[in-house]
Amino acid sequence: MATINVNPGRNPLEGKNLSKYLFPAFIVLMLFLLLTNTTFVTISPGQKGVKFKRFAGGIQKEEIYDQGFHIVMPWDNMIIYDVRINEGFEKMDVLSKNGLSIAVELSYRFKPKADKIGYLHDNIGADYIDRIINPEIRSATREVIGKYLPEELYSTKREAIQDEIFTQTKNAIESAYLDIDAILIRSVQLPDKLKAAIEQKLEEEQLAFQFDFKLERERKEAERKIIEAQAKADANRILSASITDKILKDKGIEATLELAQSPNSKIVIVGGGKEGLPLILNN
Repeated sequence: MATINVNPGRNPLEGKNLSKYLFPAFIVLMLFLLLTNTTFVTISPGQKGVKFKRFAGGIQKEEIYDQGFHIVMPWDNMIIYDVRINEGFEKMDVLSKNGLSIAVELSYRFKPKADKIGYLHDNIGADYIDRIINPEIRSATREVIGKYLPEELYSTKREAIQDEIFTQTKNAIESAYLDIDAILIRSVQLPDKLKAAIEQKLEEEQLAFQFDFKLERERKEAERKIIEAQAKADANRILSASITDKILKDKGIEATLELAQSPNSKIVIVGGGKEGLPLILNN
């Protein structure tokens, strides 16, 4: 008796049809991923790009791409640089003019020159901070601080030292297509004994300055009083020289007439006073 198989199994033709579509689908997927990652490029705000053309001369130094959407061939590459002002920090030990070791911490603001990022990438590369900026800042800091004493760096000449380091660094990195906006001395660490001695010296100088200020103020006050007294003496001398008996009589008569016109009850005796001046008697 014959047996009929109701579940004959998988048809071999179905596997062949499926494999026929898998390979093209894989190729399409790879092309999609490749084009998505390398062909469509978005440059964000604060960034600029320079293109590397693999088959057309390499870096296109003069052609700078602004922010936005760009299409790049899969075999080329868009190199993107942040051209905004960024901040960096540097801490180092330097020697002062008298050979003492000083720990200095600096902060600095920098950016690449936006229209020169092609030259920057071709000559230096994206690691320009470690290769150019930091070494130049260290060199300038050591050279400038080596001309000053610790107390000058700690107090009176700090701003001047900052300016010298900034100017020297700016001139050094300008030819490397970089720009620096500022260099600031954040902190200065001196040996404890030296720091205490400098602070005591500054305190004594401040006290001496206050004492000199008080002396100057007292001297000016004494001069003012002398001038005031001299003015009063001169005024009295002039007034005494100008007063005569006739002037006094005229003043006395004027005063008597004014009193006589007041509403108060009184008796006026003409010629009754000394030198013939009127007398005024109240009731």
